[in-house]
Amino acid sequence: MADAGWPGCSKSLKGVVLDMCGVLYDSGEGDGVALPGSSPSVEALKASDLQLRFCTNETQATREKFVAKLQRLGFDICVSEVFSPAPAAVAVLKERGLKPHLLVYDGVLPEFDSVDKTNPNCVVIGDAAEKFSYQNLNEAFRVLINLEKPVLFSLGQGRYYKETDGLKLDVGVYMKALEYACDLKAEVIGKPSPMFFQSVLNDMGLQPSETLSVHSTSSVLGLHTSHQF
Repeated sequence: MADAGWPGCSKSLKGVVLDMCGVLYDSGEGDGVALPGSSPSVEALKASDLQLRFCTNETQATREKFVAKLQRLGFDICVSEVFSPAPAAVAVLKERGLKPHLLVYDGVLPEFDSVDKTNPNCVVIGDAAEKFSYQNLNEAFRVLINLEKPVLFSLGQGRYYKETDGLKLDVGVYMKALEYACDLKAEVIGKPSPMFFQSVLNDMGLQPSETLSVHSTSSVLGLHTSHQF
């Protein structure tokens, strides 16, 4: 997948994958704030002949609630265009017959309603925010350490992220703590996992060489002002 130095691949470009937090908006109190110029840029891309998808490691809300928030911020986005880690994790759990112990934010729990969670044989962690307490982390540790073949899934591996009131520790910090304590390697579901991005490409029916991945606001604005649109 091409990165944001896009002019050299513009002739073969058929699709664009936009990062979201810090690119289209900053999260924080309430719905957060849309970044200047981001909404018109999304509109311009949608008016072009390019396919458009949105990738996020948002794990504090279901996709439906997340998209509703973005719509309130002025973005023309629908649920089917958004790819987030929780639904991808559910698919993996069902495929492998795994039953998770969940250390995730309450708002994303409904994404896992269809998964059996009795007698867990793996752990799934996401951006649990204030739920990353000693007690909850220790409970996840105990599940893992008592398994013959412990499996840890992490919904992303970021170190920190930005909200309107400042920087916040992300899930990757806690993932590393459990890796160290249990002497294992987590399976990352979400950005920057190649499997996660491949699911987006599969949905668009495109090859990596035909797709541009955008990770900065300046690149979004550059696409908006390009002569192509």
